Amino acid sequence: MAEMIRQFTVQLENKPDRLAHVCSNLAKEKLNLTAVTVANHHDRGVLRLVTDNMSKTRKVLATLNVPFQEDDVLLVPMTNRPGALAHVCERLAEERINIDYAYSSATGQNGKSIGIFKTSNPIRSLKLLAAPRPKLNGWSRKGRKARSAEE
Repeated sequence: MAEMIRQFTVQLENKPDRLAHVCSNLAKEKLNLTAVTVANHHDRGVLRLVTDNMSKTRKVLATLNVPFQEDDVLLVPMTNRPGALAHVCERLAEERINIDYAYSSATGQNGKSIGIFKTSNPIRSLKLLAAPRPKLNGWSRKGRKARSAEE
C-alpha cells in the first residue's frame, strides 16, 4: 500500500569525502537508509534519502551543518520484476499526474522493492495508488494484461 513519507534532500559539495561523511554519521546513529539516490547538479552533489527515523536524521544533518530540506514523497511497494515501475508510472500518467523524479530500492525481502516518487500532486497520487485499480475483465485500459504494482 502506498504511503506518504518525508524525504531529506541534502546539498553537498562535490568532493570525495562529503558523501562518506554524511553516510558515516547516519550509520553512527544506527539510521537505516530505506532508499537513497545521489546525483550531481552543476558543482553540487544532491543526496536524496529516506530513513527509518526522521527526527534522528534531522538532528544528524543539523549537527553536520549541511543544507537540507524535507519533502513529501510517496513510498510505493512494488515487486522486483519487469513492468512494476511501468505500472505505477502508467497509473499516474492516466490521471495526468507528473512525476518530478523517482528512484527505487530493492528490499531484499520476498522479491519486493520500493519506489520513491515526487509528483506534481502528492495527495491525489496517494489516493490513486492506495486504491485498487479497476480491471476490465483482467485487462488494463491500454489493452495490456492488468496487474498490480505488488503482483
